[in-house]
Amino acid sequence: MTIKPNYDLMQYKTVGNSGLKLPLISLGLWHNFGDAADPSVMRDIILSAFNGGVTHFDLANNYGPIAGAAEQNFGKILKNDLITHRDELIISTKAGYYMWQGPYGDGGSKKYLVASLDQSLARMGLDYVDIFYHHRRDTQTPIAETAAALDLIVRQGKALYIGISNYNAADTRAIYNEFKRLNTPFIIHQPCYNLLNRGIESGLTDALDELGLGCIPFSPLAQGILTDRYLRGIPVDSRVNTSNFLPMERVSEHSGKVVKLAALAKARGVTTAQLALLWLLSNKTVTSVIVGASRLSQLDENLASARLAPLTDSEKKAINAIFA
Repeated sequence: MTIKPNYDLMQYKTVGNSGLKLPLISLGLWHNFGDAADPSVMRDIILSAFNGGVTHFDLANNYGPIAGAAEQNFGKILKNDLITHRDELIISTKAGYYMWQGPYGDGGSKKYLVASLDQSLARMGLDYVDIFYHHRRDTQTPIAETAAALDLIVRQGKALYIGISNYNAADTRAIYNEFKRLNTPFIIHQPCYNLLNRGIESGLTDALDELGLGCIPFSPLAQGILTDRYLRGIPVDSRVNTSNFLPMERVSEHSGKVVKLAALAKARGVTTAQLALLWLLSNKTVTSVIVGASRLSQLDENLASARLAPLTDSEKKAINAIFA
């Protein structure tokens, strides 16, 4: 595949009060880039995303399966195809969940965070990442220690910016105060946010706006529920049948709402997934959304969302009425 990024196909938005810009659509390498994935498909998805203006690729130390495999596979593609484009890329990774045996293999301690990032950099063949996230709040570690470890990582030149993920509003404010004291480039929060999971609207979005932080939701399509995929039953190769992360009961629970969303999407001339992404992108707090893809058709569908006209107020009202 010829590598020729077309930046005119994508829109870019500034992250909070920082100077960094991210594409409206970012590519997450969570569960489709592990050891069981086809290397040629992984390569095609990553290169097609880049050609479509996606400059941001989001990973974590435990993405796979097995843990670490996504970083390793991405590192191979980076080395073979994209290394000359490194300065055009935003590469992020995370640490916070279980990664190795013993008392230092997860959490938020300085020991774990520094060691984990060193391992991630080695797997990807990088000297630094653009954004390094603490993946979850660790209540067993003082928040000041976690902040100091992340600040150290920036000062060591191993990350340009710092982010957090899965933090509530109170902990976000607390670590922000630590970063402000240290003058750490803390710019972004990565929460779970979609039409079926709107928990961040109860305080966190207000905190992000007040603090001048970007917001980059993961699971914007609720692992595929907010798409056309399950409108006519459960496909054999769907995540319901191939993964433990999406129980069939959850798909069935929300099927009525998704049918109504699909009707709105059809009336607009877009897919259900595109309408769900447009709803997120219409939120002023949201900087970018992280989509996953196991096929090029899924990627193309999601990327097209960045080129669609914004939702009207009446469309937003109709969507919110379904998912009140």
